[in-house]
Amino acid sequence: MAMAIAQQHRESSSSGSINKHLDSGKYVRYTAEQVEALERVYLECPKPSSLRRQQLIRECPILSNIEPKQIKVWFQNRRCREKQRKEASRLQTVNRKLTAMNKLLMEENDRLQKQVSQLVCENGYMRQQLQTASAATTDASCESVVTTPQHSLRDANNPAGLLSIAEETLAEFLSKATGTAVDWVQMPGMKPGPDSVGIFAISHSCSGVAARACGLVSLEPSKIAEILKDRPSWFRDCRSLEVFTMFPAGNGGTVELLYTQIYAPTTLAPARDFWTLRYTTSLDNGSLVVCERSLSGSGAGPNTAAAAQFVRAEMLPSGYLIRPCEGGGSIIHIVDHLNLEAWSVPEVLRPLYESSRVVAQKMTIAALRYIRQIAQETSGEVVYGLGRQPAVLRTFSQRLSRGFNDAINGFNDDGWSLMSCDGAEDVIIAVNSTKNLNTTSNPANSLSLPGGVLCAKASMLLQNVPPAVLVRFLREHRSEWADFSVDAYSAASLKASPYSYPGMRPTRFTGSQIIMPLGHTIEHEELLEVIRLEGHSLAHEDAFMSRDIHLLQICSGVDENAVGACSELVFAPIDEMFPDDAPLLPSGFRIIPLDSKSGDTQETLTTHRTLDLTSSLEVGPATNQAAGDSSSCYNTRSVLTIAFQFPFESNLQDNVATMARQYVRSVISSVQRVAMAISPSGLGPAVGPKLSAGSPEALTLAHWICQSYSYHVGAELLRSDSVGGDSVLKNLWHHQDAILCCSLKSLPVLIFANQAGLDMLETTLVALQDISLDKIFDESGRKGLCADFAKIMQQGFAYLPAGICMSTMGRHVSYEQAIAWKVLAAEENTVHCLAFSFINWSFV
Repeated sequence: MAMAIAQQHRESSSSGSINKHLDSGKYVRYTAEQVEALERVYLECPKPSSLRRQQLIRECPILSNIEPKQIKVWFQNRRCREKQRKEASRLQTVNRKLTAMNKLLMEENDRLQKQVSQLVCENGYMRQQLQTASAATTDASCESVVTTPQHSLRDANNPAGLLSIAEETLAEFLSKATGTAVDWVQMPGMKPGPDSVGIFAISHSCSGVAARACGLVSLEPSKIAEILKDRPSWFRDCRSLEVFTMFPAGNGGTVELLYTQIYAPTTLAPARDFWTLRYTTSLDNGSLVVCERSLSGSGAGPNTAAAAQFVRAEMLPSGYLIRPCEGGGSIIHIVDHLNLEAWSVPEVLRPLYESSRVVAQKMTIAALRYIRQIAQETSGEVVYGLGRQPAVLRTFSQRLSRGFNDAINGFNDDGWSLMSCDGAEDVIIAVNSTKNLNTTSNPANSLSLPGGVLCAKASMLLQNVPPAVLVRFLREHRSEWADFSVDAYSAASLKASPYSYPGMRPTRFTGSQIIMPLGHTIEHEELLEVIRLEGHSLAHEDAFMSRDIHLLQICSGVDENAVGACSELVFAPIDEMFPDDAPLLPSGFRIIPLDSKSGDTQETLTTHRTLDLTSSLEVGPATNQAAGDSSSCYNTRSVLTIAFQFPFESNLQDNVATMARQYVRSVISSVQRVAMAISPSGLGPAVGPKLSAGSPEALTLAHWICQSYSYHVGAELLRSDSVGGDSVLKNLWHHQDAILCCSLKSLPVLIFANQAGLDMLETTLVALQDISLDKIFDESGRKGLCADFAKIMQQGFAYLPAGICMSTMGRHVSYEQAIAWKVLAAEENTVHCLAFSFINWSFV
């Protein structure tokens, strides 16, 4: 009996334990109806509050037997499952991409091994020929296969002849894309890797200029082919592409005859045109091929008179090989092989037309980047700017670039004609009386100009001025070169809104500008932004009316390590609330780097006047400098082209022309002054190369800063293991404290800041020289510095108490302590500058 009671007690205890566990929410089973109800709520609110969960139980009878805590656990588990599902999907996508990239790299490795074997054979053959004197100069069989043979003249007027040329073009293109028909070398500064856009190569020792790219894109082959065949949409230098003839070929392919016009990048050279055959077909392995080559005929396009402004260039077999990937996406191979007829341009510009790097940046890399941009927009990875769709932002960029190119080239068939000059040939004035700023979709927003548009343009040669640095300066310091009154004239002339104030009003401009980002490409190689120039009315009746000027602007080529890329700053006045199809009248700057001469392989160092690090220290590892080639080699030349457009009324044409000519001359003068200031040599854009980060002068100043600190303070600024050789410079640059140096003048200005110093001041090396010492301290800081200045000069150093300083953006920066010391020139034992170290600084 006692045993039966004990057994019943144990069963009762076990049942109570199970019920307790069920109450705690650990072992709840939900019915299908309950799960469906919870899922509906989850779609609306994945993380409901306690009140929302209780409300759910009251409103849903089927959930009445479930505790709120159990509901909370269900939502936690549901969010965890969703997170795991997304992570699994992401990892599957990454795995597919890596698998495709691995396949691409293996194919590239096989191709390189074939090229190595071929070169070994050629090397052995050459050795054999050198041993035989009679055959050393006469045997032509040792020529490399890198020269693409010219196809024989054929009858291009019948489909059979065109199809034969198309098949030959296909074979030659495939031999370049996946074979060894061209000796490809890796594009400098474009190393392949998992985070790179693709694999890029340029030709070596072949006829013409050629570039090659291959990469992975998450679009289907047919979509990629459709986008790339629309060349004007992604190739900014393409003025027009017209299909004259199209007929079907085998495998569902097509053969087309095309006439293409390409803008000239500068006023110093004529534009180019092409008469080509384009062949689209599918291969047996499912790949899609679009290949193209020039024809021997003399197709001149729709207007023979307009074609007279162009130089006929040649396109050697080029195109796109697009292969589908398992799981979606495509692997794309791009080859561009051109003969741009360099003989037709001035000698100083010929490196631009003989550079494979320029072709790679303008066409090959641009095509792959554009495809990737479209793919990311399609997948929803791109964030919209100010409510604008990505397609609209792309259209803005294309219209700005196209309008700027039209202004530079001034084609007769667009209505442009040259005005008589004033005796000087530095500025060209072109007039277009038929110009009408039509918009693409809404005729109501079209702007009919009463007189027309006038363009003042000029080109000049720069030396030892990095294009990326100059464009960044022009973008960030508009007040250094622009006249806000001229900006106001252009803005008032282009006001399209019926509610806008008519004409110009007396306005005072503060000189400040606000940059509002609108969009950018995936690698930030191009920025689209709205610039607001602040202005205030001088008339009492308009005192509360805004007189701000707004500009739509694109900025590209600001990466100093991009080899062969041109830098641009193009802008156009707009209304504050500009529609998607607002009329645009672009103006701006284009700086095109020219490859160094072959003899300029060894840089010669000149003595730096101030021995400051501002213009000699490069951000980033030294290996990037070597990889940058002509873009990071500062004994280089570049061509600057300026074009400014002004609307005018018919009776004011001569007055506006005079104003435009004088304004562009003043802009040129300002740009020359800026170029002289930012020239790495510090002596002007035409004097001496830039000092490298490891140059003796830069190292000397770094040693002076550290040795003077040790001499005065009695401690080491850098660790003892980092004071030998070039490491002094590197470690000073990456020091955790903000280190600044200022000149000893009546108005001390900053001449050096390390990376932490630039971050604290929120500025750049280029703009550093515009900052005086008194601007970074507040009132108490300036008083304290003045009080301790005599101590610094007598004792050699001083500890400054904690305080507040100001960044160039107006933000307050606090620091725990600052140390000031004299920097002595070791050989002369004279004071070279003052140095400051701000310890443990942070933004307030």
